[in-house]
Parts: sequence; structure tokens; C-alpha cells
Amino acid sequence: MKDQHLSLGRLQERHSRELFQDDGLQTVTSAEQKKVEESISKAIHAHLEDHKMTRPMLLREQHIAYLTEGLQHLSDVYETLDASRPWLCFWLLHSLDLLNHPLSPDLSSEEKLLGFLYSLRQGDGSFQMHEGGEVDVRSIYCAASVASLTNIITPDLFEGTCDWVVRCQSWEGGLGGLSGLEAHGGYTFCGLAALVILKGQHRLNMRSLLRWACGRQMRMEGGFQGRCNKLVDGCYSFWQAGILHLIQQTLIQEGDPAAGVGGWMFEQRALQEFLLLCCQCPTGGLLDKPDKLGDFYHTCYCLSGLSIAQHFSCVSPPLDLIIGGAHNTLAETHPVYNVAPQKVDRALGYFRALSRSGRPHSSSTRPAL
Repeated sequence: MKDQHLSLGRLQERHSRELFQDDGLQTVTSAEQKKVEESISKAIHAHLEDHKMTRPMLLREQHIAYLTEGLQHLSDVYETLDASRPWLCFWLLHSLDLLNHPLSPDLSSEEKLLGFLYSLRQGDGSFQMHEGGEVDVRSIYCAASVASLTNIITPDLFEGTCDWVVRCQSWEGGLGGLSGLEAHGGYTFCGLAALVILKGQHRLNMRSLLRWACGRQMRMEGGFQGRCNKLVDGCYSFWQAGILHLIQQTLIQEGDPAAGVGGWMFEQRALQEFLLLCCQCPTGGLLDKPDKLGDFYHTCYCLSGLSIAQHFSCVSPPLDLIIGGAHNTLAETHPVYNVAPQKVDRALGYFRALSRSGRPHSSSTRPAL
């Protein structure tokens, strides 16, 4: 494991050359970009003044306290997310898991789950988000994830689904929520991960997707944007880095020489520096970017992206690159399901055992990632 903290890229003189240039034509977007770059610079200099050192530290104990408090009580700020309680539980519990904070295992099953998925399935292979709800690649990812983890994929449940997802790849290379829409990091991850589960990722134009995804890492900030011409956002540390993990693994499986085995096809150091120097609340929790408030959503996906940036798992044993020292090391996360790999195996084993007692079952296996 490499501990690289002596020469942070954000502190080197050449970093100033990565500032945005508007070529003398200022727009609302260029003005916002410059504001973000100024806030990034302030955050880095504030870190140096406060700590008198260049070694960034993950505020592990503060984040654990922030998350465990959230499990006990949520402030009225989260009132608008009352319908999203399952997501809140995932954001909190997965964040604690990445921080290596012990959790009590609690696996459960739902006898009517398969029938529920069929009730949401549409004739063209897509799925509704809920009964009477919208249709996009998010719902397909949720359905494929749940069905594969609980071992209930049947031959016709996802008939036509891969065709539907492939049509969502735009001229840019990424995927939109629907066919014909702008490529977006979150939707691209959901579509690609669903195809990996259903073994249909090879049907995408992978080179075009790779070009689009690599272009979303911001040169000055080090983090990722979600779409072209947008601002950096800490949550895309997972959505975009996860995409690049899946692409690289696919290219390796195909024997493509473009896929190296020495590290991810994004700047791992820059992403870690952005998250550690610019996205941590001193009192706990992680955030979108400097001058924003922390929340459980960004805490979960900033930590998930940091985990991917630390662990290159396309080789065995994994190659670790930890910025700031071993104290900052997070647990690994599965790039398809975004839960601990050993818990993916535990879930698969649990539900396969149930299938032996007569439950619907799938012949699929865990995606080889």
C-alpha cells in the first residue's frame, strides 16, 4: 500500500495552470465555475493554515458521530425526504460500513418481491420507479440489483431490458435517463451497472463511454462533474468513478490494450485530495463542495468515491493508493452494488440457500468485478 502525502498535486505550482479560461467571453456558467475554483483554493489554503502540514486527514471519528446521531434522530431539514427513508438508511449504514464502524447484520427476505417487480415491469423491458411512477434507467438498476442479490431473476423478468438501456446511450457517449436525453453521471452509472448485472455491457459503445466519463473529471478541482459544462460535485466521486471502474473491468475482460492494470483510468490522487481537503465538514459529514452544507447523501457518495479511488481492485491483491496515510483507509465497496463485497457474497449465499427450499431462483452469479 502506497502512502502518498509528501507532494499533494493541489499544492504544486503547475496546478495554477489548470484554472478555467473563458477566452474573454464571460457567461453565467463561466462565472459560477470561477467562484467554485476560488472556493476550492480557499479551502486548500485554510487547511494549510489550520494544520501547518500538507498531509490531509480523514475526520473519521467526526463522521462516525455525525452518522450515528442521524440513525437516532433526523432534524426537520430532512422532513421533505420522509418518503425516502430507505435511502436515508442506506446512506447512513453504508457510510458507517466504509468507515469500518461495526454494524449488526440483519438480512431479511420478502416473499412477494418477485411479484412486485413484475407489477412494475413494462412491455418494452423497462420498469416503473413505483406503481404509477416514472420510467428511467434508475428503476431498471434498482430492479436488477434487487433481483440479482435476492436470486429471483427469471428468464422473462428482464426480457428486452438490455435493448432499452442501450438506446439510452447518447451521442456524447454517456447515458441519459431515457433515450434521447442528455448524458448524466448518475443515470450512466445506473444504466451501465444494470447492464453489467444482466451481462449486456458489451453492447454499449465502450470507447465513446470511456471518453465521456474521463472528460468529467475537473482539471483544477480534481473532483467530477455530472454533466458537460456543469460544476464539480462531491457525490459524482462515486457515480463517475464507479462508471470508470466498470468500463475498465469490461475492457480488461475483452483484452483491450487500452485498459491498464496499474491503476484506474482517472486521476486517483486528485480525487482523494478534492474529497479530503474540500468536502469534509469539521464537525462531521461530507458535502457537495466548499461553502455547501453537509448531508447524509453526500457523505455516503463522497466516501464511496474515496473508497474506489483508494483501492484498484482489477488485480489481486488490490493496489492501494492512500493519500494522507493509513489512517485515511476506507473499506472497499462493490462498484455495481455499492455495498461491501463480502456482504454481496453473504446476501447471495443467503438467498441461494432459500431458493433450495422452492423459492424462485436465478442461475446468475455475482458480477465478476
